[in-house]
Amino acid sequence: MDKDKTRIVIMGAAGRDFHNFNTLYRNDEQVEVVAFTAAQIPNIDDRSYPAELAGKLYPQGIPILPESELESLIADQQVDEVIFSYSDVSYEYVMGWGARVIAAGAAFLLPGARDTMLSSSRPVIAVGAVRTGCGKSQTTRCVAQVLKDLDKELVVVRHPMPYGNLARQRVQRFAVLEDLARHECTIEEMEEYEPHINAGTVVYAGVDYQAILEQAEQEAGVILWDGGNNDTSFFKPDFTITVVDPHRPGHELAYYPGEVNLRMADVVVINKVDTAPQEGIERVRANIREANPTAMVVEAASPITVEDASVIAGRRVLVVEDGPTLTHGGMKFGAGVLAAEKYGAKEMIDPRPFARGSIAETFQAYPETGLLLPAMGYGEAQVKDLEATINGSDAEAVIIATPIDLRRVINMAKPSTRVTYQLEEVGAPTLADALKSFV
Repeated sequence: MDKDKTRIVIMGAAGRDFHNFNTLYRNDEQVEVVAFTAAQIPNIDDRSYPAELAGKLYPQGIPILPESELESLIADQQVDEVIFSYSDVSYEYVMGWGARVIAAGAAFLLPGARDTMLSSSRPVIAVGAVRTGCGKSQTTRCVAQVLKDLDKELVVVRHPMPYGNLARQRVQRFAVLEDLARHECTIEEMEEYEPHINAGTVVYAGVDYQAILEQAEQEAGVILWDGGNNDTSFFKPDFTITVVDPHRPGHELAYYPGEVNLRMADVVVINKVDTAPQEGIERVRANIREANPTAMVVEAASPITVEDASVIAGRRVLVVEDGPTLTHGGMKFGAGVLAAEKYGAKEMIDPRPFARGSIAETFQAYPETGLLLPAMGYGEAQVKDLEATINGSDAEAVIIATPIDLRRVINMAKPSTRVTYQLEEVGAPTLADALKSFV
């Protein structure tokens, strides 16, 4: 134990934590990162950040431990500083951990967004959100299409989701659907990459974003940052678009680092104006004026399209929605619920009595999920648990409201239909107006 060095623990969720280490600490001989801690995502603790990524100062790599061990880790390892490095959490949650860390004897730090942003030789457009589930993904796809219509060559760089072998995931490039299998993607990863691939857009992701950026710059005139989990951009943006959700008014000023994204935005997209209550829209608009009065405001809808509405009508349905949106995103409904209501489902069944294995554990960790089944799929075993939960339920039909067609990765024994949605701007100005002026 080198007491001349500042001893650090990085709290994370397999993404921002690794990036903060790479940009702030990897080559700093004045500090020693003794461990990462893991939260939010299952099965990402009890492994290590490998030596080939950690660099010459860490020939044994760096352990990744459960967040529940943090306070004992501070005492046992004489930790000086704890670096909070994950996102989509309430201010109460952040400062709750701050109090615990400080009481345990360490300092509690939030790195500045600019300190971890990499500079690019290409123009960077960053798309982020104030919460998971706002509609950032369809907004990014809309921006990509606008850029293509303007004859711009682009690649999308996605916020990290490295849940497998970290060394092999250092730089990932997705150009065809076969790349998803080659990189052993989880359901969450496929949900984010597949729609871009289907639109003919190359996607990069991984662990080492300096290496990713250097490779992406070789084939693109514009870098489009597709932010995840309402995190801030890993690249220094020339133009920032932030999506807010009037179904959760007030969250744009109450979650970390969502409010950072709001305050940094050149354009704010108020999504879901077709389904949100008017008072929610007005409250969000007022909060935008207060936090970022110079931002351009674009209103948008996310209308749903149902593959076969007859599967829904008059039946008891199980609604499957995007996992992260329901869990740490805290959404109580989404496109599947709208489809069930619009097309006359007899009722939405409660999936919890039928939950198997890790899906049952997910409901225990997030008890407010309610009548929706989160499409958790972090590894083969969890995909099998999801399949068993769906097929073992007493539903007469299944509404698939996930960004990918789950029937590609699980064997669904019940009648099913898929719900999709795209961003549709309402009135003026539009994203095309904003991007034309930027370009």
